[in-house]
Parts: sequence; structure tokens; C-alpha cells
Amino acid sequence: MTTRTQRANAIRILAIDAIFKAQSGHPGTPMGMADISEVLWRDVMRYNPANPGWCNRDRFVYSNGHGSMLLYALLHLSGFDLGIEDIRQFRQLHSRTPGHPEFGYAPGIETTTGPLGQGIANAVGLALAEKTLAAQFNRPGLPIVDHHTYAYVGEGCLMEGISHEACALAGTLGLGKLITIYDRNMVTNDGPIEGVYTDDTRKRFEAYNWQVIGEIDGHDPDAVLNALNAARAETARPSLIICRTTIGQGCSEGYAGTNKVHGGVLPADEIAKIRARLNWTHPAFEIPDDIYRDWDHRPAGAMAEAAWNDLFSRYRDAHPELAAEFIRRQTGTFPAEWVRNSRDFVATLQAAPKDIPSRKASQNAIEAFAPHLPEMFGGCADITPSCLTRWSGSSSVCFDAAGNYVDYGVREFGMVAMANGIALHGGLIPYTATFLMFMEYARNAVRMAALMKQRQILVYTHDSIGLGEDGPTHQPVEQLASLRQTPNMVTWRPCDQVETAIAWISALERRDGPTAFSLSRLPLKQHPRSDAQLRNAWRGGYILSDCAGTPDLILIATGSEVTLALDSAAILKDRNVDVRVVSLPSPETFDAQDADYRESVLPDGVRTRLAIEAASTMYWSRYVGLDGDVVGMTGFGESGPAQDLFRHFGFTTENVVARAEALLTRSGRRLDA
Repeated sequence: MTTRTQRANAIRILAIDAIFKAQSGHPGTPMGMADISEVLWRDVMRYNPANPGWCNRDRFVYSNGHGSMLLYALLHLSGFDLGIEDIRQFRQLHSRTPGHPEFGYAPGIETTTGPLGQGIANAVGLALAEKTLAAQFNRPGLPIVDHHTYAYVGEGCLMEGISHEACALAGTLGLGKLITIYDRNMVTNDGPIEGVYTDDTRKRFEAYNWQVIGEIDGHDPDAVLNALNAARAETARPSLIICRTTIGQGCSEGYAGTNKVHGGVLPADEIAKIRARLNWTHPAFEIPDDIYRDWDHRPAGAMAEAAWNDLFSRYRDAHPELAAEFIRRQTGTFPAEWVRNSRDFVATLQAAPKDIPSRKASQNAIEAFAPHLPEMFGGCADITPSCLTRWSGSSSVCFDAAGNYVDYGVREFGMVAMANGIALHGGLIPYTATFLMFMEYARNAVRMAALMKQRQILVYTHDSIGLGEDGPTHQPVEQLASLRQTPNMVTWRPCDQVETAIAWISALERRDGPTAFSLSRLPLKQHPRSDAQLRNAWRGGYILSDCAGTPDLILIATGSEVTLALDSAAILKDRNVDVRVVSLPSPETFDAQDADYRESVLPDGVRTRLAIEAASTMYWSRYVGLDGDVVGMTGFGESGPAQDLFRHFGFTTENVVARAEALLTRSGRRLDA
């Protein structure tokens, strides 16, 4: 039987060997947190390396993810499918062990971390999902949802403002199964912590309604185990364990406890000294068999999962309908009647025209779909009455643990990062809401949702200068272009209630990334559509109005500007111009269609094109080309009534027709008077 010290040293050695081979990485944190990790991963956490997706596993989030070799060493030693060759390929192109933990690259990685602070916010979301699903599904004596979320944080995570947003809400929500270990090593990348971070962390987290344990010695396994047991015993509040550690534990004086070991590669002579100091006589990347045996968590994991399977079997016998619903949610399948009901709803809307804001159309869609999909899990950053994301069956988790809605407060960044954790957990489909302008507060969490290809639905309202008097601070201009250019992101800016419902269905059914809606405050006119047009609306771009032959001009528009395009086309047609109007609510969806369909809508031979959107003009060059033009925003908005703003910035039929005629003249088309 190996000792705790030997097992922890295996982490340290793997980390320094991999980092030295890569000549890149952060050795200090893996060396400093090795003792804590040996206790947590061997004695406390419940997981099965042979089945990393087991739904009742404990979740582990490494928020200070720059020290990624700590996590890779733990996964390798514990028996996950991450071999020694993967460790050797640390930070190499196409390896399963990239510089920061990346979701989906290797089994056992619960979330992508690296941008500091977001990991702890993800962990809050994971813990909230566990608490919610437990309240919805558990029955007396049958706790089928019963696991903890563990997170590591460093000073950098706690300095980031998002940690305040998420951790304050975690205390308010009483997430008692969230246990966070603070690696208090007193060093930043730039140097000692003094003068940079002097917060009283204990008082801060106590004020959040957390249980705070420590400061304890992070290199004392008994103290760590006792602290973890105390944290697990607290069920009403999240817990923070403050662990005092030495960054680069095991290094020589001059390295240990300094920023030299934070993100620098240790020289070969120092590594030799570490091996001697740790009494490690084995070559690089070689771990003795007895250490592997003592680290292997597969037997314990198999027993834990088997015990849960027995529990679930009894649950299924006692509550067969609930068990079936639990399995449906965990597998992500939709009810059998979903396709028929959702498509019937769209057809009903088309048959009953109604001119309403798309934010209201969005609420109507939620009202229609949420009763059939109880996994829909909404929330808003303190402007629910404006974003219209509650429905008649909404129940706030702030007051009902089994609820389906989160009052996030004014926490846009924390909200989206928490929702990433909720999506990663499984069993719930999160949708979050704020004004489109305030997407900026959460921008990096939005990017992380796209990077991890997580199904989160981002409901953004007040989509343009059309919100009016609140002025340019609240009027989005460049945000749509930013979202549309984000890989794995799909955006929808619908022109009426029909396109809005289609956007919702498409987002709910999408499994490979987030979807953003850009919704209006002002009422939008509903447009007539043939059956063929209605079918094509699902394709993200389609012909809404056409001419008899090849068009002289194509007008492309989204959202409220579709009506402007149709009205302008009518004037141009009276002047014998053959005009096609294309509604393009989701450019990414349209771009994913086959080439023949895209050509049928936007033929290459028709280069005279004018795009119309009350947002930045920069995005539209891909559709109008060098021969086209854009009626859009080239600067910030102003404060005033919406209609005055639209006139001021040129969103009028007079300006659109004039710009169109200028394009036609430039192309050689003679115009009737």
C-alpha cells in the first residue's frame, strides 16, 4: 500500500514531466494542490472512470484551469481513458490534453475553464441543476439525484467580478451541495499577493451565506479530509474551504512559494532536485504499478454506480412515470408528440395573423412549448417584465426548489456562465434573458457556450434603436454582428410571431451550440406566406416577396426592417423594377443549407442587392458583395421616440428607394420616372 505522499507526488511528477516536455505550462498549482487532490479524488468524490457520463456522479470543476496538468494527472491516475501518451502530448496540436481543460477533449472534463472566474460560476450552475432536479424527481427514501459539485478556485478566480455574481447567488439559493476549495497560495502571476488582493475572503463568503472552513493546511491530508467531511455535512449552505498552500510545493527555495513557478517551465537541474527531494527514482512519465493500483478508482466507481442502479430500479418500480420522464430528460429525447404539436402551433399562428412585438411572440412560444417540455429552465437578469420570459407555469427556484425559473438579479455575466453549468449538467434546457445591449456584460460566457457547443438559449430583447428613448447606452449596434461571427452560434432576428416560433423550435431542437434571439420592443406586422414560404422559413432565409422573372434587385432584411423592405419593394415595383424581398432571420441557418437552395434565394447572377437592418452595416458585405449596399447603422444611436429615430437614421421607404435606385443606376438599369 502506497502512502498519501507517494500518491500526491505522482501528480507532481507527471505535471513537471509533461510541462518540461512541452516547454510550456503552469507547474506551480498542480504541485501545490496535489495533496488536496489526492484526498478529494481518492477518498471523497463519487465517480466511475469507466462511465464518465454516469448521471449521479459528483462533478469536479477546475476553475483555475491554467494548472491543467493537475486535472490530466488525476484523470490518468484514477483510471479514465487518458493514457500516458496523452500526458506526453500535453499542449500539442490535436492532443487530448490541451493547455487548458477543454470540454469534450477527454473523458472526465466537466467544463472548459481558463478564463478565470467562469469555472466557479459553471459550478454554481451545476449545483443549481442538481438541487432542482432532486426536488423535481426525488421521493422519500429514493434520492436518485444526490451528488455534490466540487470546485477549485485560486485568488485570480476570486478577483474576477463574476465570482461575486455567482457566489452571492449560490448563497441566496442555499446550494448546500456546492463545495469550493480556495487554493490560497498568496502568489499571482506578477508576484506576491500583497497590494493586489487583500480581501477578507472569510467575511466576504460569510456575507454571501456560505459556510467557511479554515484556513487549514492544504498539505495536511487529515485536515483536508476533516474539512471536506464538514462541508458535506452542511446541506443548507454552500461551503468554502480555505486551504493555505505553497505554490510549487516540492521545489527548491527560490522557486517554491514564488511566481517563478506559476507559469514558467522548471529547468532540468531543478527537476532533478525535485525528484531527489521527493525520493522519486523513476524515469520521466513512469509511474510504479503499486501507485497505479492504489489510485485506480474504477472498482470503487463501479460499486457506487451499481448501488445507484439498484436504487433507480426500486424508484422505477415505485414511480414508473417519473422514472420514464427522468430517463427521457437525461437522454435528451423529446416527447413523442413534440414534432406534431410544435409544427401545428406555427401553422396556427400563420393562420391567425397578429401584429405583436417579437418579445411578446417569444413569450407566447414559451407558453405553448414549456408545458410539453418541463426541462425548459428559464431566467432573466432582473428585467423579466421587459424581456417577457415568464409563462403561466413559471415558478422561481428562489422560493420553490422544484421550480423552473431563476431570478438572477442584475448578474448578466454570472447568469450566462451559470446557465452553461446547467446545460452541462443535463436534464434541463436553460434559457436566459436580458436586453441585447447587455449581452456585452456576459460576452465571454456566451463565447464559452459556443466553444463548448452547449444548448443554451439566449433571449435578447430591445434589439435596435427601436427601443427609443433610453438612448444609445441601451441601443445595440454592433452586438448582432459579434454574435453572428461567433463559431457554433446561431442567431435569429425574426420579423413576426411566425418566425419567432420557428426560432424557438429550432433552438430547442438544436444540440450542437447556443442560439441567440434578437427580439423587438415594438409591434411587428405579420406577413402572409404560402405553404412553401412557411416551409422555407425554417431554413433561415427565404423569398418573402418575388417578381415574375429574374429580379433586377434583391432587398434583404431582418426583424422590423422586413416590413420596410416590403413597403419599399412595392414602390419600386410601381416604377417597373423587378424586386425580390428576402427575409433572412438566421444567416447561420441559411448558410448551412445546400448550395442549390442558397442559389435559388440569392442567385449569384443578381449582384444588385440592398440589405436593411437597424444594426451595424459591417456584417452584410458577405451577402451584398462589392456591388451592393446596406441601409444600417454606422455609429451609435440617439435618445428619442422610436419612429423619430428610424427617420433620423434613414430607415424610411424614401431612403431605401433612393439607395436602391442609386444601385440600379450604377448597374446600368434605366428607371421609369
